[in-house]
Amino acid sequence: MRQKRHFEYSTGVIAYPVLFVLIIWIVFWFEVRFGFKLSKFGIYPQSLSGLKGVLFSPFLHGDLQHLYHNSLPLLVLSAALFYFYKPIAWKVLFWGVLTSGFLTWCIGRHSYHIGASGLIYVLVSFTFFKGVLAKHYRLIALSLLVVFLYGSMIWYTLPIQEGVSWEGHLSGLITGLVFALLFRQHIAKPKKYVWEQDNYNEEDDPFLKHFDEDGNFIETLPDDQYDVFLEDEHYRVNYIYKKENEIK
Repeated sequence: MRQKRHFEYSTGVIAYPVLFVLIIWIVFWFEVRFGFKLSKFGIYPQSLSGLKGVLFSPFLHGDLQHLYHNSLPLLVLSAALFYFYKPIAWKVLFWGVLTSGFLTWCIGRHSYHIGASGLIYVLVSFTFFKGVLAKHYRLIALSLLVVFLYGSMIWYTLPIQEGVSWEGHLSGLITGLVFALLFRQHIAKPKKYVWEQDNYNEEDDPFLKHFDEDGNFIETLPDDQYDVFLEDEHYRVNYIYKKENEIK
């Protein structure tokens, strides 16, 4: 039986993140090439018409520097999401955009809020808190890497820089934390070996039966313990011993 893996690589781990980044670059190219300004499709808080920005704002950017600064984190974090959390990756992305965007619409200043940074904060927050809650060494390592790379982003959830949508960043941070708590049942669990399971009994282990109480190796076993095996749903291990009368 093929063992189920918690972390499984697929082409989507690279293809989907690259596609996301490619789309936001194409939108920016379209604005520059044809002279359109699509900022009016961003989030405009407390305005009914501004709700459309909840869907469109992640694809809009003010200038090349804004686009460049969002592209690499979006690529790295979404790739990590699809690799480590593949079963829930699309849910996190879709609901992350809607939830963080709606929160921005609720608490934001009366200005157009655009950019993928809200989604990036969702991914940073979700990845960090999810890894801490998982207590799985790979996910904890990922959390530490996220802190190392993007930990300084926490300051931009405060109104410290003019022209930056700290409301969008704060909304993304809150959304990621909430998602990490809501999706706790999808946390990958470390594999337990046979000897780590609660129902494990050393006396029933055919390998340990080949040693005495002092840990000395027993060269022969009684006939009733000849050719025994250990089996579970993932693998099978056969232990074959020579009968006492076969040893010369």
